[in-house]
Amino acid sequence: MTQLHNIRLPSCSCGACGPLSAPSRRQFLCTTAAGSLAASIAPSLIGAVPAQAQQAPAAGRPILLRGGCVLSLDRAVGDFEQADVLVEGNKISAIRPNIDAPNAETIDASNTIVMPGFVDTHRHMWQGYLRNVLPDGSLLDYIQTVQRKFGATMTADDVYAADLLSALGAIDTGVTCVLDWSHIHNTPEHTDAAIKGLQESGLRAVFAYGAPQTASGRWQDAPGNKYPGDIARLRKQYFNSEDQLMTLFLASPGAAPDQIMPIWRTARDAGAPITIHVGNTGEFGRSAFLEKMNAIEPLKSDTTYIHCCVLNDTEWKLIKDSGGTVSIAGYVETLMGHGRPPIQKSIDTGIRPSLSVDVETSVPNDFFTQMRTILSLQKNEAWARRHAGDKDPPAFLTARDVLEFATVEGARANGLERKVGTLTPGKEADIILLRTDMLNVMPMNNAVGAVVTSMGPQNVDTVLIAGKVMKRKGQLVGVDWARLTRLGNEAQARNYKNAGVPNKRI
Repeated sequence: MTQLHNIRLPSCSCGACGPLSAPSRRQFLCTTAAGSLAASIAPSLIGAVPAQAQQAPAAGRPILLRGGCVLSLDRAVGDFEQADVLVEGNKISAIRPNIDAPNAETIDASNTIVMPGFVDTHRHMWQGYLRNVLPDGSLLDYIQTVQRKFGATMTADDVYAADLLSALGAIDTGVTCVLDWSHIHNTPEHTDAAIKGLQESGLRAVFAYGAPQTASGRWQDAPGNKYPGDIARLRKQYFNSEDQLMTLFLASPGAAPDQIMPIWRTARDAGAPITIHVGNTGEFGRSAFLEKMNAIEPLKSDTTYIHCCVLNDTEWKLIKDSGGTVSIAGYVETLMGHGRPPIQKSIDTGIRPSLSVDVETSVPNDFFTQMRTILSLQKNEAWARRHAGDKDPPAFLTARDVLEFATVEGARANGLERKVGTLTPGKEADIILLRTDMLNVMPMNNAVGAVVTSMGPQNVDTVLIAGKVMKRKGQLVGVDWARLTRLGNEAQARNYKNAGVPNKRI
């Protein structure tokens, strides 16, 4: 039995190798540390399926993932150089070598790493067809162009197409759960359209209901504005059970604390956790916003704080003491001028952060980029302090750390740690298979290192969400590509026209 327990160096984590002196094949592969039914793909997405599209296993049969290198990321379960994962219904029922399941449909997982799907805690999915529109844009450019021009003039059909595209794009890259930071609710029809797009995709989505977009930048100016009170309707109409693929949050705008606290109370009355951007340079950055919020009403554990780049020490302590969670989007923070990503500050405070893509208008939609960004930025800061003569420099993050940020901590921030984030018997089967027989990885020497430092979206072979196969052999399952392409192109053209922005691609 080749179970790899999560024990840090200098001993190998497989329990059989002893101290690391003359590394063996097994040592190289060791790591360096140690509910709801799946939503069906809507009929509108099934039909004109291209010849190369993959088909899912037969409904109702167990699925056996056979012979993969398993990174469970559950310290009690451990990791396996080679093992099987049995999925029954929407849940993982067993993880061990040589599972006997004669009635299961077998998926060959040899030459793959089997691990939990990535969990994104903050992505503005209404921008799905605006990918790459501002590759060099600052935060101000984004506000002026994406929010006040494109966002203010989007139709409900545009929002539906954007959310669907973004959600399928996430699945394609191995992201199985996303908090959709959805501040595009210009009318209730926009809200329903966003939810429809997420539902049809089959993604595990945390729908964070946010404010409208307007040309003035004041969400209160939207003629069809129902924010935040419409969250009560959403709870009743779409989110009346916790035993489902989609769950409800509230996306809080930034404003004066006495204006924001009533919005938070509305969310809590509806049983919705809260997510908010704080600590951006120039956006309530150095205003001690969280101190003022806490003075009105103590902060609670139901809140995720995004970016946090320039929060003061008192604010960090308030987050920690209240049990709040943190979402860092390192790539976009360095690109668009939010401030230095607070990776080390979060760790120093005792908070293990989650990760997020943020805006596809400027940032790649995959989590491999996010993990590498966080790992390199923290190591650079730690090295800089060493080179400067710091007598007590911070410890280096490991590849295992950032892999846990991208899975375990993401599930925690999204309020789903009891369902997903690790491969644990009894949890729901959000699983990805990453190919190790491709030229960017082969021959594999270290499983965690391969995922974090070498792999990309092209390695994502198979994706399951709540036990439903969403991607197989590198292809999304059951997607009508002709219809999807048409929806994206039509929404893009319509939005450019309504926004008065020239559609120049070069």
